Amino acid sequence: MIATQESTKASTVRIRVKRCDGPGKASYWQAFDVPREPGANIISCLQWIAAHPVTVEGLKTTPVVWDSGCLEEVCGACTMVINGKVRQSCSALIENIAPNAGDVVSLEPMSKFPVIRDLWVDRTRMFEALKRVKAWVPIDGTYNLGAGPKESPEQQATRYTLSTCMSCGCCLEACPQYLLEEDPKKWPTSFIGAAAMNQARLFNEHETGKQLKKDRLDVLMGPGGQSDCGNSQNCVKVCPKEIPLDESWAAIGRSVTIHAITSWLRR
Repeated sequence: MIATQESTKASTVRIRVKRCDGPGKASYWQAFDVPREPGANIISCLQWIAAHPVTVEGLKTTPVVWDSGCLEEVCGACTMVINGKVRQSCSALIENIAPNAGDVVSLEPMSKFPVIRDLWVDRTRMFEALKRVKAWVPIDGTYNLGAGPKESPEQQATRYTLSTCMSCGCCLEACPQYLLEEDPKKWPTSFIGAAAMNQARLFNEHETGKQLKKDRLDVLMGPGGQSDCGNSQNCVKVCPKEIPLDESWAAIGRSVTIHAITSWLRR
């Protein structure tokens, strides 16, 4: 009997999920034993739980809700807190995070965004920040405008790295200055975060995108802008794409300073 129990324990992994039935409702924990499969990741474990929503106590419950899209660390939708660290759940392999029998995996929703249900959060504020800094290249219509400005290979390499941001929210979850704010009216004065500053730098350094550079710097010079960053560099440590967010912060800081001085001199 003992050998059978040990064999069963070794062939499963225990997944603890912090659950919430809806906005404003109390959170609670539930645990599930999931069979170990070669190459399994957190998403595949959640899919198994969705098909077999029975807790370790034998209680039948509702399937766990989460968000995901591409399953290859491109869309950024499946971000959650795994064993206390924010990361992408599609690239979190069970064999790496819970390799031994008896290991437990803890899943929680990000704490800097309102919870919709279970592990699914509302990242609207993050995308509104991208709108504030006009994170796009302006074009005049959709017809052929001819060849665009050329970039050097060095500029291309720098901007390509910045462009790999997938708006996953890892940097914001790890940031001590980025706090949960559910009132949209307060978003324009709350800290905008590393992701938006990085995207502002990306488009400010684009030969066509820099047409909106002044507008972006006006936002980043105001409340909740670049100066609200405490430079903890937690964002750099957790970025799944290893974007040099500290360099983007420094580059935006220089641009904001120059913009502030020139704006004052032009009065």
